[in-house]
Amino acid sequence: MRIVFMGTPDFAVPSLEALVAENYHVVGVVTQPDRPKGRKKELTSPPVKVAAEQHHIPVFQPVKLRDPEAVQTVLGLKPDLIVTAAYGQILPEEILKAPRFGCINVHASLLPKYRGGAPIHRAIMEGEKETGVTIMYMVKALDAGDMIAQRAVPITERDHVGSMHDKLSRVGADLLKEVLPRLIRGEIQAVPQDESQATYAPNIRREDEKMDWTRPAEELARQVRGLHPWPVAFTLWKGKPFKIWWAEPSGEPAEKSPGTVKRVAEDGIAVATGEGTLILKEVQPSGKKRMSVEEFVRGRQMEAGERLGDE
Repeated sequence: MRIVFMGTPDFAVPSLEALVAENYHVVGVVTQPDRPKGRKKELTSPPVKVAAEQHHIPVFQPVKLRDPEAVQTVLGLKPDLIVTAAYGQILPEEILKAPRFGCINVHASLLPKYRGGAPIHRAIMEGEKETGVTIMYMVKALDAGDMIAQRAVPITERDHVGSMHDKLSRVGADLLKEVLPRLIRGEIQAVPQDESQATYAPNIRREDEKMDWTRPAEELARQVRGLHPWPVAFTLWKGKPFKIWWAEPSGEPAEKSPGTVKRVAEDGIAVATGEGTLILKEVQPSGKKRMSVEEFVRGRQMEAGERLGDE
């Protein structure tokens, strides 16, 4: 069976590796173009491309998959099945219809909840107790295809985007290995999604990263976890961006107006919120490196009574 794999970031790599480990015939990998990365803006290959090249699998990087030349390249591979995981582009109808076993997607949520590009971030920010992976057939609508299999994964109070990303990528790969033999044998009975239960997880925007101190401490802590370690929540301190890498809610009342620094100590900076107090544990002042609060307090001047978030 000829398989074309489509994926781009680290999340997709375990699924590709699973196909290779199970000796499936992956005839080509489609991924996003190389992009400038880091302060030096060096052109960097997507993680899936790196993995594919290690296994000597041909790699295609169309800027737009819907371009006729890109479509013909994929169709020319004569795929029996297309597997996608966080590819980042919509598949044209000609490609969706081509494989005899269809196109399936490994998606990092328990569909129909959190369709879209940032399901892990949004699930944590919304306070979900669990998320998971869904493998589904692909259709033209966003993450709306019939579901082949699901597996739930708990979200603990210490989990963040990085930890859940790693868990879900492994679960997705394992589930893919379990599903494929049944799919090939024609034993799959896919289940339609309940559209009335659908929610969406749009990509993170800059405004999602900025902390609103009028919100409760519990919600702000989830925002920090839901943006850690990328793209990272921030507030303003002395008019400049001040990243908050880790923070925890405390049981103490706010007592001050939202955003007011209540105390500065090596074990945490206490900040009043709309409901309760948030303790900052790991921060990054503008133009500086990420650091513990203990390190920050020793070398920087932040005083009780200052307000975070002010322009």
